[in-house]
Amino acid sequence: MTHPPATPLPHHTVDGPEDAPPLLLGPSLGASLAVWDPQLPSLARHHRVIRWDLPGHGGTPIGVLGDGPAPTTTVPGLARLVLGLADSLGVDRFAYAGISLGGAVGAWLAAHHPERIASLALICSSARFGEPAGWQDRAALVREAGLGPIAEAAASRWFTPAFAGSPQATALLDAVRRSVAPAGYAACCDALAAFDLRAGLARITAPTLVVAGLADPATPPAHARELADGIADAGLLELSGAAHLANVERPAPVLAALLGHLAAHPDNGPVATAPGAPAPHPAEGTAQ
Repeated sequence: MTHPPATPLPHHTVDGPEDAPPLLLGPSLGASLAVWDPQLPSLARHHRVIRWDLPGHGGTPIGVLGDGPAPTTTVPGLARLVLGLADSLGVDRFAYAGISLGGAVGAWLAAHHPERIASLALICSSARFGEPAGWQDRAALVREAGLGPIAEAAASRWFTPAFAGSPQATALLDAVRRSVAPAGYAACCDALAAFDLRAGLARITAPTLVVAGLADPATPPAHARELADGIADAGLLELSGAAHLANVERPAPVLAALLGHLAAHPDNGPVATAPGAPAPHPAEGTAQ
């Protein structure tokens, strides 16, 4: 008899050889795991690529956050979902790349569970996504009025004007209305409002790549530079002609950067713990 997992799991897909090094890919707010489609074929040649959806996004039901009338979450809560997913797939240690909120999840994991993260890539992400009030207001708007107003404004945040009318951009923008639940979007806004990892960046010891879109209004290049300055030995790539979803608008250079980063930093066992970082939890173990 099969028993369901004790912790609900996010919807996910697995591509690539089963015995290849695992790579988890985290999506941005408002997008599903399909946001990684441009990079998937190449990444899956040499990695076991595990993509996951945020609560209320794509195939993940809002119910993973519980049964309350107004579900909410935090970045640590999302990170626990990711660890539960990895554990369910028998993945102890993995490379991680994430866009925006997906990147925040990876950064939090790298700071608090360094034994699980072999390498880290943060794409158009931040240690703090602006003032909490803005996200709180957006969550309230979505809970009251739905995703219509947000979907209308997404194009100017996600893409440069030259790319906003492209088929790739149109497909992702259409999916906001079709595959994102307002309650899930609002809960993820709550997570962004409460997130502040600035004081914890020095605890990240995983080899880290930071990618920024020079035209990104949501996480401007200054946010990427703060990440790169705060994480020891982090690399920084700033891309012209790219806004918030840089991996969609400039897929080739983002893919090249990811492949180079992953090749340069294969999983060679547990990394050293940074000063002030917590020791691995005994129940979770450490990759050998």
